[in-house]
Amino acid sequence: MTRIAPITLHGKYVTLEPLSEDHHDGLVEAASDGELWNLWYTSVPRPEEMYDEIQRRLAMQSEGSMVPFTTRLNDPTTGEPGKIIGMTTYCDINAELPRLEIGYTWNAASAQGTGTNPDSKRLLLGHAFETLNCVAVEFSTHWMNMQSRQAIARLGAKQDGVLRATSRMADGSLRDTVIFSIIASEWPQIRSGLDLRLAKKR
Repeated sequence: MTRIAPITLHGKYVTLEPLSEDHHDGLVEAASDGELWNLWYTSVPRPEEMYDEIQRRLAMQSEGSMVPFTTRLNDPTTGEPGKIIGMTTYCDINAELPRLEIGYTWNAASAQGTGTNPDSKRLLLGHAFETLNCVAVEFSTHWMNMQSRQAIARLGAKQDGVLRATSRMADGSLRDTVIFSIIASEWPQIRSGLDLRLAKKR
């Protein structure tokens, strides 16, 4: 696999489109929905930090180590992408295997629990396994972020382990990182589970 090209992925609830500077104001509004930067176990940029975060992700895309997306909520009537609700990425890309991580994800507080997260993961996992032919997709999160850990486990990902004191958070505390993964042979069953979850949402 060569470098992953930016792509727009359209699902039932969300559309993932390549991150651009034009998304700045919408991303600030989405992060302000719940003041997500105040959650100490996450790394959501404050409004004044959003421009730098966009530039950081775009720079990593230029280096080939990340493909960043902006998440838009689809209009329930037309299905067309509308309001920006968050960000996500392919990151830690190993083009030789190929293998990658889905991470640096956050969604506006009002969008959580509405089906947007499993829809986003369905799009990203489907593209990773069915188009990019990845052998595995990884997820990682803070040990204390129980909401994220439960959401990853609900996808069907298996916990590989815990890495202790991997980084320092903004408040000075050390982060223990929980690693999960899905391998290619597990994808058909996980895909069926995600499709069933999304079909039950109305």
